[in-house]
Amino acid sequence: MSETVTHYGISWHRISAMVLRYWYLLMSSWPRLLELIYWPALQIITWGFLQNYIAQNDNFFARAGGTLIGAVILWDILFRGQLGFSISFLEEMWARNLGNLMMSPLKPIEFLISLMIMSLIRLAIGVIPMTLLALFFFDFNFFAIGLPLIAFFCNLIFTSWAIGIFVSGLVLRNGLGAESIVWTLMFGLMPLACVYYPVSVLPDWLQWIAWTLPPTYVFEGMRALLINQTFRSDLMVWSLAINVVLLIASFAIFLALLRSAKRVGSLLGGGE
Repeated sequence: MSETVTHYGISWHRISAMVLRYWYLLMSSWPRLLELIYWPALQIITWGFLQNYIAQNDNFFARAGGTLIGAVILWDILFRGQLGFSISFLEEMWARNLGNLMMSPLKPIEFLISLMIMSLIRLAIGVIPMTLLALFFFDFNFFAIGLPLIAFFCNLIFTSWAIGIFVSGLVLRNGLGAESIVWTLMFGLMPLACVYYPVSVLPDWLQWIAWTLPPTYVFEGMRALLINQTFRSDLMVWSLAINVVLLIASFAIFLALLRSAKRVGSLLGGGE
């Protein structure tokens, strides 16, 4: 078979074959395609809304106080909680050990609870040094928030577990080709959860969607506490109620996807 070869022995035939391979991989995986559009769109939306909020408040930086640093820490609790859960799950996928676990006496609920515990351990390792750095460099004592911090933390970790269970089910059913969902889905919630700006900055039709997300209530409650020194217990109750629904729904979806994976044989494969 003749090949087009340069003076340096490079075969463009082989190069084009490899490009074609990666093209087929890209086109066969909708998560990969979505990711190409996802990050640029997410960046412009998130920081665009923050720009609008700053533009509407001339004394923004004077009023903000520690809300930005507080928002960063709370966001990290939400993100790291989900990531800690999902990474432990992915480690079983990478090791091709998930099929063995599901055929053992281990129950799905036991497996998920173990992942929840690991998410707390991973979260503590990452967030505690972060809060100490905030105190040392920026004189922001995150733990000075007091008892409301318990409500903030619990609601955020419940949301992270619900999302972690859901994305783990998707990867379980679709294989590692859907692995990018683990890293990207949480960031998709950032503009709607109003991490760095109030819900009022969003267009009216987006505000309705934002209020269906438990983290929105937490970040609104954090701003009310740090700026107005008011603890909004009503926001925490609403957040908890939505979290209960999400946790039940995510567990049901995980079981359904697990049954589907067993039926089609993707549980033992786990490839792309």
